[in-house]
Order: sequence, then structure tokens, then C-alpha cells
Amino acid sequence: MSNPTLQKNAGAVRRFARLMRFANWLQNIPNKMTPPPFRLVQISSSFWQSRALYVAARLDIATALADRQLPAPEIASLVGASADAVGRLLRVLAAMGIFEETAPGVFSNNRLSAPLRQDDPQCVRAMILMHNSPEMSRPWYEELEGAVRSGEVAFQRSHGQELFDYMDHHPQFDELFSRAMDSVEALAGDTFATDFEWSRFTRLIDVGGSQGSKSLAILKRHPQLQALVVDRELVVRDAAQYWQGREEPALLSRLRFETGDLFGQLPAARGAGDIYLLSAVLHCFDDERCVAGLRNLAALCGETGARIAVLEMVMPEMGADLASASFDMQMFMGTRGRERTLPQWCALFERSGLELEENVGLQTFARILVARPRRQK
Repeated sequence: MSNPTLQKNAGAVRRFARLMRFANWLQNIPNKMTPPPFRLVQISSSFWQSRALYVAARLDIATALADRQLPAPEIASLVGASADAVGRLLRVLAAMGIFEETAPGVFSNNRLSAPLRQDDPQCVRAMILMHNSPEMSRPWYEELEGAVRSGEVAFQRSHGQELFDYMDHHPQFDELFSRAMDSVEALAGDTFATDFEWSRFTRLIDVGGSQGSKSLAILKRHPQLQALVVDRELVVRDAAQYWQGREEPALLSRLRFETGDLFGQLPAARGAGDIYLLSAVLHCFDDERCVAGLRNLAALCGETGARIAVLEMVMPEMGADLASASFDMQMFMGTRGRERTLPQWCALFERSGLELEENVGLQTFARILVARPRRQK
């Protein structure tokens, strides 16, 4: 007898997929309507826009504006910058749809700038700061061609260290990276918590779960669950303290933190009520490292009936949309990893002694691939 599906909200997931296909079609309209030479120049200068957004995030203009409409000189005074320069910066951002010019030289937040505010529940400021930081942008400017020619990791070519080694020795960037990863829920929504049947489980082991924002989102909706977040010592050291006063004590009593990693020490599964979560972890590694980590989890699951939930983007085999192709390129730039197609994921599971039990769709760009140790025939 087959197990009941772990998929929830299947109709909504199908509607979301159709909507995304339509959005991808709309995204290509400028390529069809704009003369090719002009469109190529537009694309080649699009980094002007990302840098303007980065500086606005650095100055924290959206938080300073809050719910007010203010002239550029007053905004500049609040953020410690030049009045003329702030006016010109906000003018180009307003032209992009970020912020709104409500009167000549007077600006306010709008729907698109609101997630730049630190008090906004969907704040993605840390993600913007991380992606545009010197650490992450230098490889794109300095080493993209060299990396494409050689196949080497651009980040390592720029900084002389692999990404995670670099973070271990640069605590400020490590902290920014962790905050950025914890803002993924704002970027991708909380459908990982609502479109998957977590009620079938009693313990969530969140491997590489950073400060635990995903675990908390799941715990809020499933009171039967306990969660254990496992990550590097630098990450989990202050994580429990971070949530004090931010979440209810009863909720936090079901959340614990422990030092460990996918390739070394991890808690063993106790039974079929356990599920390991790997959220945007495996795309950071090449196939050999993924197989090593998945074999570790397969051994920890043993014959207990525990599952492994891999929350990742699943690339189409051809005709990738801009978002998935861009994420894959970022993996190439920063790590030895990649975004993978479903056959590539299944091949990794096969090599690791696992089998794909279910491919659970979400109302976002990712999916949850549920794996378990392969049954002996």
C-alpha cells in the first residue's frame, strides 16, 4: 500500500505554475519589442540599476522614509548624504518603479521599496546587500571571463579562498550572509511550510538551517513538531539568543540549535517521525560532495523510516527561465555547485543509496524532493 501524498494545496500549486509561465512570457516582451542594438545596450548597462538599488539599501533610505513623503534634501539629511545626489539617486530608482516621486523632488516608499525597510516583515535588504557586497560582486567584475575559460570558481579566483572558508575568517560577511539566507522566506514566501504535509512528522532536523527562520515558520503551523537546527558553530552560537523577545517562549521551547554539518557530525534519526531538511544546501556543492552528504544522511536514516526533504530549485531540461538560469550562474560564480534538473537530482539520489519518494510542488520557484534509503529488493 502506497504512502499518502505529502503534497498539500495541489490546485493552488498548479495555478501558480501556470502564472509563472505567463510571467516568463511577459518578461521576454522587451526582447521582442525593442530594437536589438538598443536592447543589448540596455542589458549591458543594467548594472547601473543594481548599484543604485544597493546604495539606497546601504543608506537605508526606505527605513528613514518610513510612511512619510519627504523632499530629497530632508532625506539626505536623515541618511547623511548629499541632497543633490540623493535626489538624482531616488529619481532613477523611481523611474525603475522603486520609490515614488509624489511631487517634484519629493519621494515616498511604495509597494516595491517597502521590502527595503528594516521594519517590513518581508524585508530583503540583507539579500540585496549581500549580493552586491564587494565579496560577491568582485568575482563578477574581475573573474567571470577567467572562470568561464578555466571552469574554476570565480569567488576563489578573486579572494583566494572558497566561499565557506572565507566566511569562517570574515565574521562580518558571515553575519550578513546568514541574515540574507534568513530573508529567503520573504523572497520565496512560506509555501514550504504550507504546501507540504509536515503534520506527518514529529521532529524536523534542519541541516544548514542558519538562524532557524524556516524551522520557526514550520513550527508555527505544526504544534506537534520539534525542530533541531544544525549549522556551523559561528552561525548557531548566538542563534537562540537572537530569537529571544522576537518570538513567543512557547514556540522557542520547541526549537534547539546544535553545531554540526552535512559531511560530519549530525544527529541520527530515531524513527519514521523524523525528517531531515536540506534547504538550498546541496546546490552549493559539486556532485561528489552532494553524494558524500546524502550518503551520510542515508546512513543516519538507516531503516528507521525517516525521510530527507531537499528544498531546491529544479531546473527544466531546456528552456530555463531567467530566474533559474541566473541562480545557476550565481552558483557557478560563488561555489562548485549548480542548480539541477530532476534527472540530475535522481542520479545523485541513486548514487547515494536513496530513492525519490515524492516530488512536492510549491507556490514558489523551488520544490521539495522527498527521499528515503533505497529499499532492498
